[in-house]
Amino acid sequence: MLKNYFKIALRNLLKNKVYSFINISGLAIGMAATMLIGLWVADELTGNSYYKNRDTIAQIYQHQTNNGEVGTGPAIPRPLEFALRDKHGDNFKHIVMSSWNQPRYLQHGDKNINFQGNFMQEAAPEMLNLDILYGEKNGLKEKNSIMLAESTAKALFGEINVIGKIVKENNSTDLKVTAVYKDIPDNNAFYDLRYIIPWKFYVTHQEWIERSKDYWDNNSFQLFVQINDNTTMEAVSEKIEKVKQIGDPDMVQYNARMFLHPMNRWHLYSDFENGINVGGRIENVWLFGIIGFFILLLACINFVNLSTARSEKRATEVGIRKSIGSQRGQLIFQFLTESFLVVLFAFVIAIGIVLICLNGFNNLADKAIVFPWTNAWYWFASLVFILITALLSGSYPALYLSSFNPVAVLKGTFKAGRFSSLPRKILVVSQFTISAALIIGTMVVMNQIQFSKDRPTGYDKEGLIQIPVMSAEFMGKRDVMRNQFLSSGGAVDFTTASSPATSVWSNRSGYTWEDKQPGFQEDLAYTNVHYDFVKTFGLKLIEGRDFTREFASDSNAVILNKTAVEYMNLKDPIGKYIRDSDTEDPNEPLKIVGVVEDMLVQSPYEPVKQAMYVFDQYENVAFWNLRLNPTKSVSENLNLIENVFKKNFPNTPWDYQFVDEEYGKKFKSEERLASLAKIFTALAIFISCLGLFGLASFVAEQRTKEIGVRKVLGASISQLWLLLSKDFLTLVVISLVVASPIAYYLMSQWLQKFTYRTNVGWSVFAIACLGALLITIITVSFQAIKAAIANPVKSLRTE
Repeated sequence: MLKNYFKIALRNLLKNKVYSFINISGLAIGMAATMLIGLWVADELTGNSYYKNRDTIAQIYQHQTNNGEVGTGPAIPRPLEFALRDKHGDNFKHIVMSSWNQPRYLQHGDKNINFQGNFMQEAAPEMLNLDILYGEKNGLKEKNSIMLAESTAKALFGEINVIGKIVKENNSTDLKVTAVYKDIPDNNAFYDLRYIIPWKFYVTHQEWIERSKDYWDNNSFQLFVQINDNTTMEAVSEKIEKVKQIGDPDMVQYNARMFLHPMNRWHLYSDFENGINVGGRIENVWLFGIIGFFILLLACINFVNLSTARSEKRATEVGIRKSIGSQRGQLIFQFLTESFLVVLFAFVIAIGIVLICLNGFNNLADKAIVFPWTNAWYWFASLVFILITALLSGSYPALYLSSFNPVAVLKGTFKAGRFSSLPRKILVVSQFTISAALIIGTMVVMNQIQFSKDRPTGYDKEGLIQIPVMSAEFMGKRDVMRNQFLSSGGAVDFTTASSPATSVWSNRSGYTWEDKQPGFQEDLAYTNVHYDFVKTFGLKLIEGRDFTREFASDSNAVILNKTAVEYMNLKDPIGKYIRDSDTEDPNEPLKIVGVVEDMLVQSPYEPVKQAMYVFDQYENVAFWNLRLNPTKSVSENLNLIENVFKKNFPNTPWDYQFVDEEYGKKFKSEERLASLAKIFTALAIFISCLGLFGLASFVAEQRTKEIGVRKVLGASISQLWLLLSKDFLTLVVISLVVASPIAYYLMSQWLQKFTYRTNVGWSVFAIACLGALLITIITVSFQAIKAAIANPVKSLRTE
């Protein structure tokens, strides 16, 4: 019996090749898109699955209140480590201090390469359960040691069994390789941990870190922990909440509260607003999961529509089957078998599409997803996916077709009914409602990105480069390098900074100034800069002047941005003083010499933070900033600058960054979101149009004789086109009316997460509506015009 069902199903598919092609191709595209989205979602949900202890690993975060606003982040003070070990040590298996992930030069022989890595305490490899290929997990015991990732060892030595070999760190200190660990997979925290150097090395080679062990207000570090098995994250968080306030009573004014942020929430739940976790990437997971479901639903709607539209052609078959004893259940099973066969064919084709598109999809989504051939759960999920899709797409046609009255069918008096096409019309409206909503949503996302890109940055980032200053050999050469860079003709301006041009690495408080309000808790973005800062960055001066060698007093000078002046409520700020209560000599204040327009260095979607640019008298340098010579080509400028660099640092890799490119990276996440949304929206439109094309073809075929009669009676091609097209256009107009308020509400909610945001303007809806109507006209017109220009003699011929 089952064999006969499959034979009949296959025969019916081959008999109606066009409709079978539309059904199978539509389902295949929809299933392929859903599978790609499913692989992406699975990759997101399985983030940090590399770590066996992930349920007990956490990072210490803290809430701090400034003027009523709660800020949350992972930056913590160094004394916290000692307090946790002394007062709460019985709650933890491991406590691991860590630097921020940072690049350093690693050298062996003639290989000198820039790698990202961390300084971490001894327990880190054990806590993270690193897969050690050579050496031991306790490889951080020796102060002058280093653990290398497999890829780092290969890059430096050409092999991975390099235990005992020497690596020079930042062209200064020899470190012995004590372990080589397998690279951490991409969708995991620390995936870019290319080396680990002992925390003891970090402390002894940085004087400020040694001093920071008593400073509760210096939030410059990270702290990771693994809790004991007999406790919970919530219980430990409650115990350590007030530890900072106990350690330093001054922290009470900031209501500093510590808590554990579990590893299994790092990737998807990392956003905090006013002290509350409000989600994060999980929003994108939900978004694309919903899009995947709707794309598959659109493909299923095509199947339902075409199956029910052609129901009259199969009415006789149903009548004969029922008259010779077939039960309705058997007919339902027969039609579900056809549905299953179509879905199975579509699934096989969909796998081929996924394999072809996977590399491009990975590049677009910034992923490293591989097809899970050997994953039994994937194939089980695929089987469930096939069955659900078959039931979703085949249930209504099966119930509808099996309900025909055999007597009416065989007498020839069967009619589909006055409202038989109503379900199909509802489904078409649903299809284009989804497609129109996706079009509007994608346009809003693109508009938001462009709106933020067009936001004034406050400085001239074109033609500005920054050279990382990562090792001690750079120190003391600032003036020498400035003179040589300018003399080479490759640069026209030069300055230095303690932070990159597109980020803030330090925030400070503890300042007093004239007319400061009692109880005001300041929080200022802090950057050390040097002479010609304003000139090199192309900043606009509102008041005052740049740092200049003409004034010896500039060694204690500061420039504020416009927002800082408003934030501090300063009137006529030039010449006024700001005192730092943390300095050894609080009577040596900072004199305000200039006010500049706001320089956008943080998120382009948020307001500019109040910032102070303090003259760097101690060479606290992280970057050399150079303005390229506008009279020469970029390549010529870079060659001249590189020659100067290599002359002074022959053993150091030449490395630089274009500031405009670094700024552009701030939009990468949203641009990836927009690109994926555009592709899936295009697929949704294509699938909807495929179904519309099939329905238009069927309607044209069904009304062939009517068209012939009308044409003989003098109907024009345009009149016949309108006759066949107006019903579809009406349905699309209805779908646009339904989609517009839904899309407006959803996208307005999405935009709320951006402080600096665009509006959902009427032009978005106008373009989306016109586009949808144009697509509909093009899709339907092919069949309508084809039917309208056909020879009426052929259509009226009696068989």
